[in-house]
Amino acid sequence: LIENHSTTAHVHTMSAEVPLSSSPYAAMLARNRLASRSSSISPGEDGTRRCLIAVPKKGRLAGAILEILNGAGLEHIRPNRLDVANCKSLPVSIVFLPAADIARYVGEGDVDMGITGEDIIRESQADVVVLHKLGLGKCRLAVQAPIGQFKDASELAGKRIVTSFPNVSREYFAKFPKHGEDTDIKFVSGSVEVACALGLADGIVDLVETGTTMRAAGLEMIGTIMHTETVVIKNKHTENSELVDRIMTRIKGYLTAQANSMLTYNIPRASLAAAVQITPGSKSPTVSPLEDEAWVSVTVMVRSDECVEVMDRLQEIGAESLLVFNVKNCRI
Repeated sequence: LIENHSTTAHVHTMSAEVPLSSSPYAAMLARNRLASRSSSISPGEDGTRRCLIAVPKKGRLAGAILEILNGAGLEHIRPNRLDVANCKSLPVSIVFLPAADIARYVGEGDVDMGITGEDIIRESQADVVVLHKLGLGKCRLAVQAPIGQFKDASELAGKRIVTSFPNVSREYFAKFPKHGEDTDIKFVSGSVEVACALGLADGIVDLVETGTTMRAAGLEMIGTIMHTETVVIKNKHTENSELVDRIMTRIKGYLTAQANSMLTYNIPRASLAAAVQITPGSKSPTVSPLEDEAWVSVTVMVRSDECVEVMDRLQEIGAESLLVFNVKNCRI
């Protein structure tokens, strides 16, 4: 699918042309509002509607996102052929949506929370609240062109641009002086990187993570529009604020646990001050006396990626019996 757009015209993505009311999810959301007994989204025990969380139904980050939700205690079973899964322990339903639509359903629909990319939020122009960055899918939305043909993104103003992000691209190129004609923005739903080689574009706007695909297509990056990663968002008008806050607390606790490990070691009491300098902990380490009064046991949380180096430094000042444990979840 290819759509031509000028920077002087209003640009729509394919998903923006489909009103929420005509979406196959509209009836599902309406049933949830009424807490209907026949809905696949069953109401809570008190008859109120469940909190809805939208996640990508497929894609390379879908599995990692579900792992975070499970780690936060939102365990669920997704029935075959259904895009809704009710959680076991909380009145929460997970709604599986196309990634490009999540921000709009949170911003304009009845979905309380969502997990999507910052690039999707900006492209869909959704009015949502960003609660937390997950550190997943970090990349940049960049202007790319055939190697050696252009030195700067401004040189593509007035030329042909192919992208899956027409709204962002239109906004970006509108700031550059025109070179005779308006920048011609063409929307394609995928395989953006081949547009220049196939004569459809002079340059493209696409996501770049490692740059492998870009270089394989004979392209180079000549401008960065934005850095992006996966974030948790919420509906500004959610009726489930307390539950949203509880879920967010759980998610943060799980992410903190995954980034840290629990370290325990024995240290001569005379070296304790030096050991605390190496492992200060969140507020302070837990220090317990041993049978030998000249020694103490220390338990402290350390960053997992620094754990080995910390153990080396502790050994140098006389620490013994160093053990590292994984942390499943926590609240700091």
